[in-house]
Amino acid sequence: MLKIAPSILSADFTRLGQEIDRVSSADWLHVDVMDGAFVPNISIGVPVLASVRSYTGMFLDVHLMVDKPARFIPAFAEAGADLLCVHLEADSPQGVREALARMDAHGVKKGIALRPITCAEAVIPYLEQGLDLVLIMTVEPGFGGQSFMDHQLPKIAAVRRYIDADCPACRLEVDGGIHAETARLAVEAGADVLVAGSAIYGAPVPGEAIQALRDTARN
Repeated sequence: MLKIAPSILSADFTRLGQEIDRVSSADWLHVDVMDGAFVPNISIGVPVLASVRSYTGMFLDVHLMVDKPARFIPAFAEAGADLLCVHLEADSPQGVREALARMDAHGVKKGIALRPITCAEAVIPYLEQGLDLVLIMTVEPGFGGQSFMDHQLPKIAAVRRYIDADCPACRLEVDGGIHAETARLAVEAGADVLVAGSAIYGAPVPGEAIQALRDTARN
């Protein structure tokens, strides 16, 4: 079943609790963590995640856009993440495996993320570790409001095939430039989790925008 995950990167942080309430009809809440090193921007950290966790029981899908992420896994897990996702490009293969092992040790679901420059085949060695999620970025990570990169659709389809063959319980998430039309394209290519920021928080009624994404993707 398709899941919609609004990104709080597009929320008004002066009233974050209310902004979470506005998207409570969604399935997950997507939390983007940026360190200013792996990506050229800084967003939020452990204290904000802990506050979000204390406010809501929604599933917290935490996307770590940080360099050498293994060192941060315990803190974000203890702050309340339900799923942590790390970038393959953020460390060596050994470092990525260590991050995944720490997720297992802390009882959180584990995911890997791919920038647009990274090929679909890069996921293959990690699927045997029982991934819960693969995230394909359809924009360059680091900033919200970018346009969907159509040339990522074949990669989404390829990763879907690898997941179905080697780790069928794993979900395939797409993040970047998601709106009604691109949602349909992403789902047709194989996505079953959609992250949307401005398309939801920029709508007059976020709940209606969430439902519109679900409806568009089904048609």
